[in-house]
Amino acid sequence: MADARPGERVVGIVLVSHSAAVAASVAALAVALAGGGAPAPVAAAGGTEGGGFGTSAELIAAAAARVDRGAGVAVLADLGSAVLTVKALVAEGDELPDGTRLVDAPFVEGAVAAVVTAATGADLASVAAAATEAYAYRKE
Repeated sequence: MADARPGERVVGIVLVSHSAAVAASVAALAVALAGGGAPAPVAAAGGTEGGGFGTSAELIAAAAARVDRGAGVAVLADLGSAVLTVKALVAEGDELPDGTRLVDAPFVEGAVAAVVTAATGADLASVAAAATEAYAYRKE
């Protein structure tokens, strides 16, 4: 979806949802809200290879490879089997780029925080912290 300047080390973001449309929409929203400049690389990995609802280890691994710029990859997942699929991939250790991390964060707010923070050139720990802190965003 979005790409940083070529050759720049920046944290990549992968958004995993049971729905391709949801993953792509959240990615588009996060990039749009990140504002001007070179955005962080973001990829949506939603649904299955056949276009159905579900999760796909292959789509997740391919998305992580697309956004890997050598500074780590933050993966945010919506729920259930999306989280379990990412956990399995991280545990296997050979399907995802080095430095890939599942981030426990709310899907929409966390994605926006992760993309905005990654676009500043922050490291993976800072991107993950920003996304996780989105749990504290109050709406009342």
